[in-house]
Amino acid sequence: MNFETIKFELKENGIGLLTLNRPEKLNAMSFQMIEDLNKIFDHLIINLDCRVLILKAEGRVFCAGLDLKESTILQSKKKPQELKEKFFFINVPEKDTIKAKIYAQWYTSQLIVKMRKISQPIIALINGPASGAGFAFALAADIRIAGQKARFNNAFINIGFSGSDLASSYHLPRLIGMSRAAEILYTGRFISAEEAEKIGLVSKVVDDTELLNAAIGLAEELLKKSPLGLRMTKQAINLSLDSPSLETMIQLENRTQMLCSVSDDLMEGVQSFFEKRDPKYPLK
Repeated sequence: MNFETIKFELKENGIGLLTLNRPEKLNAMSFQMIEDLNKIFDHLIINLDCRVLILKAEGRVFCAGLDLKESTILQSKKKPQELKEKFFFINVPEKDTIKAKIYAQWYTSQLIVKMRKISQPIIALINGPASGAGFAFALAADIRIAGQKARFNNAFINIGFSGSDLASSYHLPRLIGMSRAAEILYTGRFISAEEAEKIGLVSKVVDDTELLNAAIGLAEELLKKSPLGLRMTKQAINLSLDSPSLETMIQLENRTQMLCSVSDDLMEGVQSFFEKRDPKYPLK
C-alpha cells in the first residue's frame, strides 16, 4: 500500500510497522495524513495477517499535533479547489464553514475509534514530543514505550480550544486517574518521559536508540500468544472501560473463554506447555 505521509510494513511474522512520515513538518497531522491513517486502519480492521502493530515516527518528534496552517483553511469561506476535489470534508458550500469544520473534526476523531476497534494490540514508540493530536494519538495505543527525549502535552487548551479533544478526556483519566488527568488537561503543561513513567502514562522509558528493539521484543512476546485469544483480550479490555457492572464483564469473559476453547489455538497452547516449548500458533 502506497501513502504520502505514512509508511506501513508488514513483516512475515505478523508484526506491522506503521510510521508517521512527515519529519520536515514534525509529523503534524495534515489533511493527507488524516486520510492516509484512516485508510490504513480500515485495512487493518480486516487484515488478520497483521497480529501486532508498532506505531512510530520518523525524525525527532513523534507528532506535533494538527497542522495548524492547514486547519486555518477550514475557517476560510474560500477554500482551494484542489483541496475541495481531494478531501470530502472540505467540499461544502463556500459560506458554510461550520460544516467543513464539523466533518473534518469527525473524520479526524474516527482515527481514535479505529485504533481501539482494530484487533491488533498497538505499541506506540514515543521518540520525542507528542503534543495535542499527537498526545491523543499516543493515548489511544494499548502500550506506550517512551524514549528519553519523549514529552507529552495537551496542547489544545493552550491555543483557545477545549482541553478535551480526540478522546483525551476519555483515555487519560482511565490511564492515570481523574485528579492527575484534570491537572494535565487544564494546564497543557509538558510531561517529561520520567514523569510519564512515574504516573503510569508509559510502560517504561528506554534509551532512544533502543526504542524499536524494545517494541519488537515485546511484539515477539505477544506473537507467542494465541491470535484469537489476543484479539479477544483487546476486545474485552475495550468493553471493560465502560462496563456497567462486574457481572457484565464476567459474562463477556465467560463467552470469550468458551469461544477460545473450541479453537485449535487452545490445544497447541496446552500441548506446548506440557512439552516445555514455545507454542506454534498459525499466523492468523
